[in-house]
Amino acid sequence: MITLYGTPRSRALRVSWLLEELAVEWQFSFLNFAKGDNRSEAFLALNPSGKMPVIEDDGLVVTESAAIQRYLAERYGNGKFLPTAGTAESATHEQWVSFIICELEQPLWSMGKHKFALPEEQRLAAMLPVAKFEFDKAAKIAESWVPESGYLLGDKFTIADILLTQTLLWARAFEQDIPPKLSDYLERLSTRPALVSVLAKTEAIAKAAQESE
Repeated sequence: MITLYGTPRSRALRVSWLLEELAVEWQFSFLNFAKGDNRSEAFLALNPSGKMPVIEDDGLVVTESAAIQRYLAERYGNGKFLPTAGTAESATHEQWVSFIICELEQPLWSMGKHKFALPEEQRLAAMLPVAKFEFDKAAKIAESWVPESGYLLGDKFTIADILLTQTLLWARAFEQDIPPKLSDYLERLSTRPALVSVLAKTEAIAKAAQESE
């Protein structure tokens, strides 16, 4: 059985959502960051950075959300969730993946770090408007690329769609302006059954874990 370590609406959502789409057997191990679960000896043995998500699959430990997604899609996807390697679709897909992680998500994580993630003495309020500027710039580019309907690659739902949707959910949680086409895209993808299901499942597990502590 695959074990996913993380919290419900973090980058771990990228993995839990894909696991739900794949319909493989998996379990969710909730990390309570407020209690320092990510700094425990057991978790640091899996990922010395103390960051999530992390999966364990038959003795294999994989970190970094995009790497985990690719591994799961290649091993369990039976041709789904990734375009055929070496095609124009694959090039477009990899362009999206790189852009989302390096350009669109990066300023949102800067906001998160300087609002709550970094030690208080390391947080800089001056970073917040800079991060907003960077996000707005990246969102404008994504807005010009995103299709009016369907998924990023037309009718094929891929890892890139999961990455973009989760990143836009972060943007919404951080109260950022999302351009119209991106907003419409987010609304379309937010109703996907596997996403709705996995959020309910992981949030229930997290709530039960916190209540038992």
